[in-house]
Amino acid sequence: MTGFQVVILWSDVLIWLLVAAGIGLGVLIARSPPLLLAWRRVGANRAGMAAATVLLAFVAIGLLDSLHYRLQLESKPGQKAQYAIEVLSLLDLVAAPLRTRNEKTYSEPFATRLYAKESYDLAGQGTVRDYPRLKHGGQHLGEREDKVAADAGFTALRAGLLAILGWLAVAGVIARRPGAIDAPGWRKIWRGETSFAWNAVLITLGLMMLVGAPLFWLAGQYHVFGTDKVGQDVLYQVLKSVRTGLIIGLVTTLVMLPVAVLLGIIAGYFRGWVDDVIQYIYTVLSSIPGVLLIAAAVLMMQVVIDTHPQWFATAAERADLRLLALCFILGITSWTGLCRLLRGETLKLRELEYIQAAQSFGVSSWRIVVRHILPNLMHIVIIALVMDFSGLVLAEAVLSYVGIGVDPTMTSFGTMINSARMELGREPVVWWSLAAAFTAMFILVLAANLFADAVRDAFDPRAA
Repeated sequence: MTGFQVVILWSDVLIWLLVAAGIGLGVLIARSPPLLLAWRRVGANRAGMAAATVLLAFVAIGLLDSLHYRLQLESKPGQKAQYAIEVLSLLDLVAAPLRTRNEKTYSEPFATRLYAKESYDLAGQGTVRDYPRLKHGGQHLGEREDKVAADAGFTALRAGLLAILGWLAVAGVIARRPGAIDAPGWRKIWRGETSFAWNAVLITLGLMMLVGAPLFWLAGQYHVFGTDKVGQDVLYQVLKSVRTGLIIGLVTTLVMLPVAVLLGIIAGYFRGWVDDVIQYIYTVLSSIPGVLLIAAAVLMMQVVIDTHPQWFATAAERADLRLLALCFILGITSWTGLCRLLRGETLKLRELEYIQAAQSFGVSSWRIVVRHILPNLMHIVIIALVMDFSGLVLAEAVLSYVGIGVDPTMTSFGTMINSARMELGREPVVWWSLAAAFTAMFILVLAANLFADAVRDAFDPRAA
């Protein structure tokens, strides 16, 4: 059996720390009746739970892609173990057929031949100019290339039936009550009479399984989303882009959140010269064009990386450092909007009667901020957290499109769009890379926005 070496990237550490923090937050919520009540309102929101189901699927892909390793190279007995330069993840292991089944260049979704004509030697016919047959896509068909639609349809039907059986098993587990599955229990779920929106979760899960099972079954036989310029499967690129999007959205948000919350509340509550200084800081920062500031910081960071190659054992570590640098740069430049909003809300809250009563009783300012101001701002903080996640995923795509985003060796939605943009002007148009990246990014951002709406409705005290 081939050995391996565990590789721990800084972004991996941050992701798993976020998972641990999420578990800790869940324990805290379970012990706090007000928080538990608010999150139960989130759980009762059908659109929010449908979006959360989709987000959990993206998170699962991102976590699989955050466990890295290097394979051991073959060596003679007694020699020190040597490991490959390429850093792989568990997602690469699961999606090995997609990663290794590369073609020569572009091919359309479900194609059996390349997208462009080439001159090649054909036995018995000499040199011909035609569309060469793919090495992997549709090879199981042999000479029956005209049967792609029928074969793909039958395969999708079989996968769909298995998905339905799997969904029924999951639904049976969810619908089980103490004793057995009963008709009233099923009726309550489908009528939406349960305290948790199980009907929305099951419907969304069913649709995901009906789409996902045929898609990944067919991906073992065809390039379902086609291939790119170097012949790499586009579906594999989409899966690898998920982790990048999650890191950009989550890490950047958590970088800017403490700064925005602390400075916004301090400026609004203490006012005076403290407010003037904080306003001056975020006004000056907001006056600098964001793209230029980010570009300058990224390019300076790139110079540091290029001049210190000894810091990195692999290309993955180099790309990971640039990714984290981009996260921190985006975080430093994107806190001003939330800070301004929290300052305005704090100015209103500090004039309310219960705040003034606490001040008259001699309660310390910081105790008032922690016990009264911050809890009444949490609905704004939480909605900003989720909404900024969506905006940052889109920002990464734009920055990578103009060449100042993630490292070119790292796959992201932005690098996919950047690679595809030059092909939109050719004839015929290579459209599938752009369409796949846009669709995946659209689903991720839409799910985050819908979940944000559910959280806002649940945590807004004026809507309670």
